[in-house]
Amino acid sequence: MNLKGRDFLTLLDFTPEEILYLLDLAAELKRKKKAGEPHDVLRGKNVALIFEKTSTRTRSSFEVACSDLGMGSTYLDPSGSQIGKKESIADTARVLCRMYDAIEYRGFGQQIVEELAEYSSVPVINGLTNEYHPTQILADMLTVRERFGSLKGKKLVYMGDARYNMGNSLMIGCAKLGVNYTVASPESYFPEESLREKCLAIAAETGASIEFEVDPFKAVRDADVIYTDIWVSMGEPEEIWAQRIHDLLPYQVNAGLMAAAKPETVFMHCLPSFHDRKTGIGSRLGEIFGLDAFEVTNDVFESPQSLVFDEAENRMHTIKAVLFAVLGGKL
Repeated sequence: MNLKGRDFLTLLDFTPEEILYLLDLAAELKRKKKAGEPHDVLRGKNVALIFEKTSTRTRSSFEVACSDLGMGSTYLDPSGSQIGKKESIADTARVLCRMYDAIEYRGFGQQIVEELAEYSSVPVINGLTNEYHPTQILADMLTVRERFGSLKGKKLVYMGDARYNMGNSLMIGCAKLGVNYTVASPESYFPEESLREKCLAIAAETGASIEFEVDPFKAVRDADVIYTDIWVSMGEPEEIWAQRIHDLLPYQVNAGLMAAAKPETVFMHCLPSFHDRKTGIGSRLGEIFGLDAFEVTNDVFESPQSLVFDEAENRMHTIKAVLFAVLGGKL
């Protein structure tokens, strides 16, 4: 499988076989790291990390992955880059591709990372946009496969607002890999119709099912994975919290909902999570709305069924696989 020189913008651009190759590669790179086997096979390569939206996991994953592969990395935060302000996206791409072997972008509209890729002569990797989060889906699928041994035919239920990057990308990833995907939310929070149609067409070829359900307890019957995300996405105003809580509180992942699934059902979350009041935002929202948790309760988050920190670690292994593949690494 040769992915050298490819952009990594959305999983829509990759075949099921290519995605499985990246998962297999990530598993092998993870094994090497755990065994202490050096794999710094990309010495002399460098990547620019553009972060218009900050992140603990994505930044750490890219920087550790680069270090393990022998690469250099330059972190450009919102104050450290002129992208879109004094310098156009096209000009930024044409400058950085003269200095770096790859460019990562984490920020706002998908059109930004698409334009970077259009004008860059080196691979561009999507670290998150409003619409897609493909590196997270690789980590999620690796985590599910590690737990259950396989992906095809498993059932993943996404609880909450499925209109943005996580709901979209999980639907794509599940459709591509033959995983049965159910959205559990009010109808107004279902993914955009044109993307649903694309994924239904993909699912028809892979044997996956894609369903949309307003009843959370009906949705989780026979679920292997219950997945959720915070209810207000990065960049959205806090003023919309009241409406989201009103609409989505019935879809909170709590002990009652987990009990409606199977005993072996696992819980997943891409993080960060408002599962208690131990963050600044969680504390303030808790005082305003009188809640101790939002999208998931602390007892579920901390339970043996929770795989959230396995997912977080797997971000690094799967991002390493993407860098390795698009830069033509050889083991």
